[in-house]
Amino acid sequence: MPMAKRTYSNVYKARDLITGKVVALKKVRFDNLEPETVRFMAREILVLRRLDHPNVIKLEGLVISRMSTSLYLVFEYMEHDLAGLAAVQSVKFTEPQVKCYMKQLLSGLEHSHNNGVLHRDIKCSNLLIDSGGILRIADFGLASFFDPERRRPMTSRVITLWYRPPELLLGATYYGVGVDLWSAGCILAELLAGKPILRGRTEVEQLHKIFKLCGSPTEEYWKKSRLPNATLYKPQQPYKRCLAETFKDFPPSALALIETLLAIDPDARGTATAALNSEFFTTEPYACEPSSLPKPSKQGNGHKIERQRGLGAKPHAIDGNRRVRTRDKFSRAVPAPEANAELQTNLDRLRIMSDAKAKSKSDKFPPPHQDAAVGHPLDASQNGPMSFDAADTSFSSSIFDPKASRSLRTTTPKNGTSRRKNSKDEPQRAPTWSFINAFHPSSVGWDFRFGRRRTISENFSERR
Repeated sequence: MPMAKRTYSNVYKARDLITGKVVALKKVRFDNLEPETVRFMAREILVLRRLDHPNVIKLEGLVISRMSTSLYLVFEYMEHDLAGLAAVQSVKFTEPQVKCYMKQLLSGLEHSHNNGVLHRDIKCSNLLIDSGGILRIADFGLASFFDPERRRPMTSRVITLWYRPPELLLGATYYGVGVDLWSAGCILAELLAGKPILRGRTEVEQLHKIFKLCGSPTEEYWKKSRLPNATLYKPQQPYKRCLAETFKDFPPSALALIETLLAIDPDARGTATAALNSEFFTTEPYACEPSSLPKPSKQGNGHKIERQRGLGAKPHAIDGNRRVRTRDKFSRAVPAPEANAELQTNLDRLRIMSDAKAKSKSDKFPPPHQDAAVGHPLDASQNGPMSFDAADTSFSSSIFDPKASRSLRTTTPKNGTSRRKNSKDEPQRAPTWSFINAFHPSSVGWDFRFGRRRTISENFSERR
């Protein structure tokens, strides 16, 4: 069942036929990917390998095929997202419920930041929620490794516009955890106000709205930051900060935390740990239990709620007098044509390998066309904590081989004939194999206990 669609990937709801577990499959197509997109995809896998927290989405495995041009990322399935919940007009979050959502969000950010990861796209549609009320941060496609002790330039073209901090709009390339904390502050205010608080249509308009609400930067900040676009966007008349007046109906402890998270100077936003220790979470009413959070329904005000999984779609507003939400629409994805064939192949292969009465060699081992798929389990519990630092994970390092990524596309000989037509030549490897081979074994889910790749049938039999 298709769930969402991106430029280079589709997301499907699927069921493991052996265990019955429902998962989300992110199908990545490698036939026409640019090298830069491949690097982002590789970095997303590395980031998810490093993180292991209840409030961060878990990558459970990878599935590749020797002949297919697609790679499948296996995620735990989450029923809803925060954007879909907030879009229901009948839902009005109480203060304990807001505290519960924010506590889970900041806990996930705390874990990410402590492990040297910036998410760089925090928004409601990227916060997935299961039926028990557990929130998990998803979509690490724009995430990046960082080291506060060894700063390096990064792109400023990240984070969805309504949740993007002013320093990125001004072109900053050296930044840290403050960019995620600004987005978290926008979400806190949004949950309390019932709508997004900064809804600019362009970068210039977004920056103008930020200055009108949060005040324009001081002269000291302009001199200290040396931002590339400072001279272009510096207001002629300074704006006065009016957060307290605008949100005077908010609880005082919530307003104090918003004041901190939406500070113009990123250094004044503190850390996720400091936010969790703020008065907002340490005073009554306390955060409720996740199990008592509102249960989403598929119907809201007579209309079906369209949910998307927060895997990178751009937000847009709903016109009219009703509440404006950051609900992301998505188009229907066409099911993968090779999915059913690969599934049947794997089932046949599993049946052959498990046949105890097999006598001949052909009975014991599957033919080549049935040995097409290889699964890579990504279990942090068996591999142990990752020990590499941010510098070790840059793509100029040995973890990802840029030379190997050049072979990701399927090429045709200069004479215009395909090598596949020549029966003497071996079939060309699919781009997904080149992608996996661009990693060191330790970075992409190799099984250290056996020192080899594990096939899908082995994974299934072990999970029994």
